[in-house]
Amino acid sequence: MISEDAVVNLFALAHPGRLNVFRTIVKAGPDGMAAGKIAAANTIPANTASTHLSILTGAGLLTAYRDGRSIIYRANFTHYAELMSFLLDEVTENNADAATALRAWFKDHPAADSAERAKA
Repeated sequence: MISEDAVVNLFALAHPGRLNVFRTIVKAGPDGMAAGKIAAANTIPANTASTHLSILTGAGLLTAYRDGRSIIYRANFTHYAELMSFLLDEVTENNADAATALRAWFKDHPAADSAERAKA
């Protein structure tokens, strides 16, 4: 990933509504979720959800496919992992100790644990 791609991805996630939509889709897992259910889960109008989904898909963070009359959105976990890896590498570029410490922290704090702590 290059800096320009990271900026597009960060822009896509830098809106509370889009971040909530992305979070909802990630929680849905690999099967994804229909656009209407995403809008309902986030209590936003369909046209607002559509805008958020379009921006997130354009950034590469989501993929979409048609299933009958529904469009199903799934998180592009590979792309998201590339963004996180890019950020980690860029932030710690000249500090190997910081890179090692951050990687260890992420290894010791899986996303499921973070979600549980956020609920508390």
